Amino acid sequence: MTHTATQSSSVDREQWEAYMKTRSQERRNDIVMAYSNLVKVIALKMRGIYKNYAQLDDVINQGIIALIDAVEKYDPDRGIKFETFASIKVKGAIIDFIRSQDWIPRRLRKASNDLDAIYNRIYSQLGRQPTREEIAAEMNLSLEQLDHMMEQTYSFNLLSYEEVVWQKMSTAGDLVDSDSEDSPEQRIMEDELRQQLAASIEELGERERTVVSLYYYENLKLKEIAQVLGISESRVCQIHSAAIMKMKRTMHEYAL
Repeated sequence: MTHTATQSSSVDREQWEAYMKTRSQERRNDIVMAYSNLVKVIALKMRGIYKNYAQLDDVINQGIIALIDAVEKYDPDRGIKFETFASIKVKGAIIDFIRSQDWIPRRLRKASNDLDAIYNRIYSQLGRQPTREEIAAEMNLSLEQLDHMMEQTYSFNLLSYEEVVWQKMSTAGDLVDSDSEDSPEQRIMEDELRQQLAASIEELGERERTVVSLYYYENLKLKEIAQVLGISESRVCQIHSAAIMKMKRTMHEYAL
């Protein structure tokens, strides 16, 4: 999501101008070091997606490479904060890396795709969010079996949602690379994205909104959310997976 907080040291205008003038590797590396914690924060935030399939150090390495690229391509005259510009690049690189690992078993990938297809079909037919009972009936599953499927496909669903949001963010970021000095279109798109994210959360049930808010806004881990709500971690996975499926449809429609 777009609410990642960082403890990165800021680089002042004078430092940027010195680097832009000299393009020295030493000055570039100083800026990269100043913002290196940005990569760690993003990598840790996305750990729920890849924790069983990739090493944190490998993910951070990919993020640092993207950070270096962001420093080299950043222009402070474009009127966008470097943290915003770099976050888009870093998150995109991490998503690409996770995708390249082909870490989702074929059966779970199919299960997730089937679940999405049935969810969207029922939504189109009814014009509203389908219930768990309706999805389970359509898939000839019990509620327990559906919940188990939600838990198993959690990481894949979360990655898919992050990818949809990142694609929209990167579209806004591409405008920064254009010849527009003040990039008003980029600011408009960022505002629209924030509004759409808020709207997608509002469509969720109360328990789903709570889980999403604790995960994205309070930055709690699944285990911590389970403790707050007094439920099992697997149940948190199921609730979050269901919420992500709903939000993903909303964001897909917006991204078209």
